[in-house]
Amino acid sequence: MRLLAYTDARSLGGAEIALGHLLAELDSSIEVDVVGVDTFVAEAVASRRADTNIRVLAPVRNKADVPNIAAHVRAVRALEPWIVHVNLFTPWTGQYGILAGLVTRRPVVAVEQVVFGSPTSLQRRLRRLLCSGLTAHVAVGERAARGIEELIGLTEGCVETIHNGVPDIPLEPVERPRPGPTVGSIGRLHEQKGLDVLIRALALLPDVTGVLVGDGPERGNLERLARDLGVRDRIVITGWVENARDYLPSFDLVAAPSRFEGFPLAVIEAMLARRPVVASAVDSIPEAVEHGSTGLLVPPDAPDALAEAISTLLDDRAKREAMGKRARSRALESFTASSMARSFEALYCRILEDHA
Repeated sequence: MRLLAYTDARSLGGAEIALGHLLAELDSSIEVDVVGVDTFVAEAVASRRADTNIRVLAPVRNKADVPNIAAHVRAVRALEPWIVHVNLFTPWTGQYGILAGLVTRRPVVAVEQVVFGSPTSLQRRLRRLLCSGLTAHVAVGERAARGIEELIGLTEGCVETIHNGVPDIPLEPVERPRPGPTVGSIGRLHEQKGLDVLIRALALLPDVTGVLVGDGPERGNLERLARDLGVRDRIVITGWVENARDYLPSFDLVAAPSRFEGFPLAVIEAMLARRPVVASAVDSIPEAVEHGSTGLLVPPDAPDALAEAISTLLDDRAKREAMGKRARSRALESFTASSMARSFEALYCRILEDHA
C-alpha cells in the first residue's frame, strides 16, 4: 500500500503530532509520502517514520491561485498514492489536498481534528461539495463527528470516528517547580485552551501552584492576568519544551479547561501518566474523561466550578490515585497510537477492497 499523508499546517500543533503518531505505528508494509506546505511541519511529521518521503509545495494563497492548485494536483498524480489521507487542523483547511486527490481520482480520507469556526454560507457549500467526493470522512471523537456534520451541514452519521491515540512511552520526570499542591496543563497557550479560566480558578485556591507547559500567543495575556489576580508567583510558564510529558509526574492532577476541542492528546498523555484530569465537558473530551471515574468534568468558562473540582481531588489523595490508575487502564485499552493505527489500517483495507 502506498499512502500519501497531506497537511497544509504551517505550525506544529496537536493535529500534526497526532498524524506523526499514526505514521509511526502504521504497518511497515505501507509506503508513506508526506506532502505539506511548510518544511518544518512536513519534516516533523515524517521524522516519526523511517524512509518516509517528503514533498513540500508552495501554499495555495486563495481560490484564484491556479498555478499552485495545479502544482498540488501534479504532485499527487506523480506520487501515485493508493490512498490520500488529508489531515485537517480545522474544518476549513486541507481543501486543496482533498481537491488534488479527487481530481486525480484517488480515494481520499479526510480526518477532522476539531470542530471550530463560524463559516460563511459559501464556505459551507464548498466544503459540502468537497465532502461529497470523499471516500471516507473521519473525526477523532463521536461528539466531534456529530459536530462536524452539524457545522458543515452533512447527513447525520456520515462522519465516522477513530479516536486519537498516544504512544505509551517511559517518562523522565522533572523536579516539581514548587513545593506543595500542583496543578498542571500541557499545550499551546491559546484562547481555545481556557488557561485564563485555570488562572482564575487558582486565584480561589491559596497555596496551589499552576504549571503551564507550553508557549503560544496568549502567554503575555496570561502573565498579565496572573499579576492582576495576585497569583503570578504561583504560576509557572515553562515555554516550549521538547519533552513536555516529562512534567506530568510532578503534577497532582492535570487541568484541561478548554473552550472547544476535538480529542486532545494532552488528556490521553495525562491518563497514561496516571494523572486524573479535571476538564471542560466540551466536544469529545467526555469520551476520554469519565466523570467520577478517571477525572472530573466541569462546564467551560466556569472558574468557580473548576476550582471546586480541583480542590475536591487535591483534598483526597486516595481518590486521585484511584482515578489515575483507572485513567491509565482506560487509555491503554482504547487510546494508544497502536489502536489508532490498527483502526486506520482497517479503514484503508476496506477502501481498497471496495475499489478493487
